[in-house]
Amino acid sequence: MKFILGEKITMTQFFDSKGRAQAATLVSVTPSVITQVKMADKDGYTAVQLGFGSRKEKNIAKAQIGAWKDGRFKTVQEFRITPDQVSNYVVGTTVDASIFSADDTIRVTGVSKGKGFQGVVKRHNFAGGPRSHGQKHSEREAGSIGGSGGRAGGRVAKGMRMAGRTGSDRITVRNLKVLAVDTTTNTLVIKGAVPGRNGTLLEIIG
Repeated sequence: MKFILGEKITMTQFFDSKGRAQAATLVSVTPSVITQVKMADKDGYTAVQLGFGSRKEKNIAKAQIGAWKDGRFKTVQEFRITPDQVSNYVVGTTVDASIFSADDTIRVTGVSKGKGFQGVVKRHNFAGGPRSHGQKHSEREAGSIGGSGGRAGGRVAKGMRMAGRTGSDRITVRNLKVLAVDTTTNTLVIKGAVPGRNGTLLEIIG
């Protein structure tokens, strides 16, 4: 099992060996450090904890400084593993881009872009009302919600799609392909789009 933390840089074009252009995302995978290996008998489950990035010591709790020894990490994330894989990981080991290679299949998890409070047209792809025949202010309205005497018996049905907060959700995109790996700059080129804005923290699992 291969995993690493990274930050989305930007989207770009990638030209393969046949000259075909493909949409791709550049991800910076600054070397991460294994800060803890959790055991089933002690912690109740097995996992590897990775420390990623860096920040000023004044912004880190003293308990974290003690736990991370010399690390001043920006964030720490856990990846679940099976009990038979525990022996493969040692605290203090560095994980970098070299663990991946071109054509690897991966899944990427991150927090999608936040869009705030949105109407039903943007949030649920509703068509809106007709643009003619006397319509004045209802072009982007939701229309009837069936609240009186309808299918729900005089109330609004649970789960009715309405306007509301959109985005900022944890999204996982599976079966993505690694197009190229640059070990000198610790950059992955991933085919297609991944969740979030530029700078979003991503979990990459192969």
